[in-house]
Parts: sequence; C-alpha cells; structure tokens
Amino acid sequence: MAESKFSIIFGDLTDPRVDRTKRHKLLDIIGLTIIAVLCGADNWVEVEEFGEIRADWLRTFLELPNGIPSHDTLGRVFSMIDGAEFERCFMEWIRQLAGLTSKVIAVDKAIASYFSRKPPKMIRNQVF
Repeated sequence: MAESKFSIIFGDLTDPRVDRTKRHKLLDIIGLTIIAVLCGADNWVEVEEFGEIRADWLRTFLELPNGIPSHDTLGRVFSMIDGAEFERCFMEWIRQLAGLTSKVIAVDKAIASYFSRKPPKMIRNQVF
C-alpha cells in the first residue's frame, strides 16, 4: 500500500518515547487525535471515547495494532511532543490538503464557531 501524505509528513515528527514503551504507533495517536478533535472532542477522555466508538472505521486507515490508546497514553504522548515540530507537520499537511482542490473546503459552521471560541484544551495547552 502506498504511503499517504499524512504518514509521509507526520512520519518526520520525532517520537519522544522510549522504544520499549511504544505500545501504540505515533501516527495512530496523531491521526486519532486530529480526527476526534475535528469531530468535537475537547479532552483526552473524549478522544479515547471517540476512538472506541469508531474503532472499526478508524482501522480502515489507521493500524491500531494494540487497539485505541487510553486517555492517559494520549495525554502523556502529546505532552512530550515538540509543539513547534508538530505545528510544522500539521501546517504542511493542511497545505497539502488545500492543494488537492481549487474549491473551498467547508467546515460545519457549528464546529468552526465552537473552535473559534474555544480551541481544544488538550491541543492548546500541551502542543502549541
């Protein structure tokens, strides 16, 4: 299977974890978190719950060899990721997505309005 733009771009992100403690793939953790936040998750428990509820669907494009990471794992990993490095990867991924279409990509106004008032706490506080 060909690598996705997501895996190519975020594959460059430094994984700060010790090898022997890596139960979940970093790309799975990042992918799950981005999708959950876009769908309204506002904390690590909600990201985990989103993953558990949609695990079958997520497995169509994430590996998840050890299932959905716990909220503690999600928080711990994101607290160790270099925020500037994550932001660089995220912005490059968004630029790549934007380049796929000449049309405006609409975001549900409720989600856009919600995030403009209240950025997700776990990203705002631990990554950026």
